[in-house]
Amino acid sequence: MSAPSLPSFDLTGRRALVTGSSQGIGLAFARGLAAAGAHVILNGRDSAKLDRAAAELRNAGHGVSVSAFDVTDEAAVNAAIAALGQIDILVNNTGIHRRAPLAEMSLADWEAVLKTNLTSAFLVTRAVGAGMIARQRGKVINICSLQSDLARPTTGNYAAAKGGLRTLTRALCGEWAKYNIQINSIAPGYILTDLTRPLAADPKFDSWIKGRTPAGRWGSVDDLVGACVFLAAPASDFVNGHMLTIDGGLSAVI
Repeated sequence: MSAPSLPSFDLTGRRALVTGSSQGIGLAFARGLAAAGAHVILNGRDSAKLDRAAAELRNAGHGVSVSAFDVTDEAAVNAAIAALGQIDILVNNTGIHRRAPLAEMSLADWEAVLKTNLTSAFLVTRAVGAGMIARQRGKVINICSLQSDLARPTTGNYAAAKGGLRTLTRALCGEWAKYNIQINSIAPGYILTDLTRPLAADPKFDSWIKGRTPAGRWGSVDDLVGACVFLAAPASDFVNGHMLTIDGGLSAVI
């Protein structure tokens, strides 16, 4: 009796758009999808940074192209997606922070975070989704956060946006699952990147994170990649509307 075959994680022939992928977590996702066989389209607003990231991937033998556009600009999104053609996998990764106590937060900082972290995902998914619906196939992965469920002082706008993104994931599942489109999300915990390195350099905060996290460490960008490949691959074809939390167990304990 032959052994059962494993679900496929092969992305050969698929085209994946990763927003906010010129650096950090987004670039790590792009590397992982490319290593699984996908042709990856890098996105951001800084063409020079995109070109450097693309060169890195090409030097590793991966298929890659770039598309510089502002994911918060409806007209720019629609034009770019129309020019790109078929997109099989979309990773909505773009995000920003604007920290302040809610009682002191400016409307501009509130709106900037909601627009970049939530509305952009709606705009890009809507534009890409038309083709996915027509082809009756697609994968959408929204990058949520531990703060989709939890909050910390001074991050109210970020938590509101990421909580909204989790619910948008569910809403899209409710409307698009019938078209054989899987819409899921990844919720990273505290991941060590260039943006979070100053936090890790603070001995008090670093000690708190390591003590609060059962794994006893910060996450790395590589800790997130396997989940992204899984949610992009045929292996997850019956997974829909789900948020996969990757936080070293932080949200599992008190």
